Amino acid sequence: MNTIFSRLRRMGRPVAALSLVLAPAGAMVLPQPLAAQAPQTDIDRAVAALRGITTLRANFVQTDRTGQSVSGVLTLKRPGKVRFQYEKGVPLLIVGDGKALTMIDYEVRQVQRWPIGNSPLGALLDPQKDVARFAQQIPTGASGVVSLRVRDPKHPEYGTITMIFARNGAAPGGLQLDSWVATDAQNKQTTVRLSGHEYGVAVDDKTFRWTDPRPASRR
Repeated sequence: MNTIFSRLRRMGRPVAALSLVLAPAGAMVLPQPLAAQAPQTDIDRAVAALRGITTLRANFVQTDRTGQSVSGVLTLKRPGKVRFQYEKGVPLLIVGDGKALTMIDYEVRQVQRWPIGNSPLGALLDPQKDVARFAQQIPTGASGVVSLRVRDPKHPEYGTITMIFARNGAAPGGLQLDSWVATDAQNKQTTVRLSGHEYGVAVDDKTFRWTDPRPASRR
């Protein structure tokens, strides 16, 4: 993995594209202080908003700790399917099939795979994840904004995700996921911001397939 990061830096490519699964990037100041425990109503509403998404398509911008950004299109389909299609010139693809996240680097013909539950994105994608059980609400100081921090205390190595919701009557449950910050065990962060949300769009399961670039002998 470090080899891929180094190569992309030398080529001048934004390394944020690789940080989504492992979360080693993107600086963002989190709202402080952390509340002892959120009012259950807000947690329940945010979780219901996530679970209420059947399909979602949105633009995303992902920023790393150096300020480099990469953009693309996010496609999500319940339960657990996701595709991060990066902008032209970034030869990477991240796909989730409901069980695992797969990162494909078409330039070096490399494929890496992680269980969804082992990633900070498990709170968004893992249908078995009990988000409410591990969620705490963080004060934002902004009316109409709900911020939840999700971390499994039994598995700190899985990282933390802080999800920012804005009240929006057009979104499922009246709350729209506007951004998230994924933090790894070393406290390094990556930030993803969404825009142009489209809910309930038709999404074929073929969207979550990918072409294996590796020679047959390496698969």
